[in-house]
Amino acid sequence: MSSQHPGEHEDDHAHDGHDHDAHDHDAHDHDDHDQDHGHDHERRGPHSHGVAETVDQALVASKDGMRALKISLAALAVTAVAQLGVVFISGSVALFADTVHNFADALTAVPLAIAFRIGRRKPNRRYTYGYGRAEDLAGIFIVVVIALSAGFAAWEAINRLIDPSTVDNVGWVAVAGVVGFIGNELVAAYRIRVGRRIGSAALVADGYHARADGLTSLAVVAGATGVALGFELADPIIGLLITVAILFVLKDAAREIYRRLMDSTDPHLVGRVEAILSSVPGIEGVSDVRIRWIGHELRAEANIVSDCDLTLSQAHAIAEEGHHRLLHEVPRLAEAVIHSNPCDHDGRDHHESVAHHFPGRHQH
Repeated sequence: MSSQHPGEHEDDHAHDGHDHDAHDHDAHDHDDHDQDHGHDHERRGPHSHGVAETVDQALVASKDGMRALKISLAALAVTAVAQLGVVFISGSVALFADTVHNFADALTAVPLAIAFRIGRRKPNRRYTYGYGRAEDLAGIFIVVVIALSAGFAAWEAINRLIDPSTVDNVGWVAVAGVVGFIGNELVAAYRIRVGRRIGSAALVADGYHARADGLTSLAVVAGATGVALGFELADPIIGLLITVAILFVLKDAAREIYRRLMDSTDPHLVGRVEAILSSVPGIEGVSDVRIRWIGHELRAEANIVSDCDLTLSQAHAIAEEGHHRLLHEVPRLAEAVIHSNPCDHDGRDHHESVAHHFPGRHQH
């Protein structure tokens, strides 16, 4: 028995006579679920009771992501233009490299914005899970750009070690480096915060990219300080150290995207789903919980066990109650498929016909 109904209430989002928009659910009072429907959506995260509402939540998340991209793009553009002006009056190759990094970081917003727009498309018969994976593909592009940034920074530093050059207006170069660091770090923190809030691994990775560029700006400041003190090789040496730091940023971003592509999820979230379903009256057991990210939304599957003497309607109602609680208590969960199995109290093997397809596997 399946309890996944993405289209069952497409035209009617009311539940048991309640107006969905008019009530909130408080997860801490879920034991009084039948009497109290108070839930803080912003604290617990959005949920869906039907296709139209699922699409609405996806649109909200995409709009939040697009807003973050636009604001951060504007901030990085201002930062890069300010640095470019100092490049012309100083001739600093290191600052020029940092400015290129900032422009590149701004440009990574373009594929991510395209991915957000693609992700808004509704599922169809070919892409039955929708287009949310477009974000993860954009994340791969961002990881590659971070890797290229690290390579470019290393190349620039080594080149300066081999062929040192004179830097003019060192004070302005240092100021430009500070501006670059502050601008990138503000953008990084903003992108990472919004990305985690809406569940977008790609936006988080883009935030890490901005942080990497902020580190190259610090190299400019440190190098300018060394030059001012008469140590010409300070700039390239610190540039190499910053390249190592960028590699650590790359590791974090790559891990984020890799886990998303491999359908990795927090093990504690699996335990939470099991606990929520186990708390539903009538559910005697929970097994085979699977959770995956599709874009910035979660999809879940689970097998439950109920009394074998229940009618189909009663077993379905129990599964639906479990589905309902999951939607309210698991942040970013857009949909859950719950398969209801009868208990084996009657001595029958209810999965005998398919048992040979799953050797050694317990159906319950």
